[in-house]
Amino acid sequence: MNIFRGAFTALITPMNKDGSVDFEGFRKNVKHQLDQGIDGLVPLGTTAETPTLDERPGEEEDKIIQIVMEEVRAFEKTTGKKIPVIIGAGSNNTKDAVAYCQRAKKAGADAALVVTPYYNKPSKEGIYQHFAAVSKVGIPIIVYNIQGRTGLNIPTDLLARIAQLPNIAGVKEASGSVAQMMEVIGTVKAKNPDFAVLSGDDALTLPLIAAGGDGIISVASNMIPALMHELATACLEGDFKKGREIHYRLAPFFKAEFCDGNPSSIKYAMNCKKMPAGSLRLPLVEVTADAKKIIEKAIKDCKL
Repeated sequence: MNIFRGAFTALITPMNKDGSVDFEGFRKNVKHQLDQGIDGLVPLGTTAETPTLDERPGEEEDKIIQIVMEEVRAFEKTTGKKIPVIIGAGSNNTKDAVAYCQRAKKAGADAALVVTPYYNKPSKEGIYQHFAAVSKVGIPIIVYNIQGRTGLNIPTDLLARIAQLPNIAGVKEASGSVAQMMEVIGTVKAKNPDFAVLSGDDALTLPLIAAGGDGIISVASNMIPALMHELATACLEGDFKKGREIHYRLAPFFKAEFCDGNPSSIKYAMNCKKMPAGSLRLPLVEVTADAKKIIEKAIKDCKL
């Protein structure tokens, strides 16, 4: 059974003014996500500024995982509702990616999100062997395909091969190509209906689900979890009239949330709404004055 359906939030990591992690604010954000009906959570992804977080045992990354798992388990116990947690576990060092997947498994996560190895630019066989290695850990793996950040696209024929490995549960498709998304659904998912196909782009949530996909790993839902849940649910239930209404209402925000990078843009939007977000860590910096105007206008125009 595919449990990876609906709207999942790629959680930001809120920071204090001195650049330290705002763990209290992070817990508050997680509680808000759960209370607003989000379908799943994804800590330690790109949006979390993971490359700048302390990964030593007991430090920032471990504390973030602990908070998410504590809040999700408490919520599940109270409500009886299952909230899948997909922990970011990507690296361009296969040995490290395996260790991150082992950490996610030990924490009790439902899956690990593993990005295509970046910078190294491995061959197709190298990409395949990377995913073969993490698949042996024994936790469901969501493949993360995002050429814009890794320099490599995972073509559908390679993804089909990777999907035959044990424990490969789905893909976060952030290629930006609707045609490729549809090809993945029409070939890989057609052979295995439980293979989850999730959009990595908020603006493509509606077309992906309309084509037969499963949902979204969302940046926008950091600020508007209820609306992103509502959008995904409407589309999954076949109510595309409602889905289109929400999509077009949010379209300006979907554009604004990346107008000066991620997560800098969504953090500024959240700060505008007095939500825990705070500062960024270098090499990321606050959005420009022009970007602030774009984001503020989108918030107003979308009535958020």
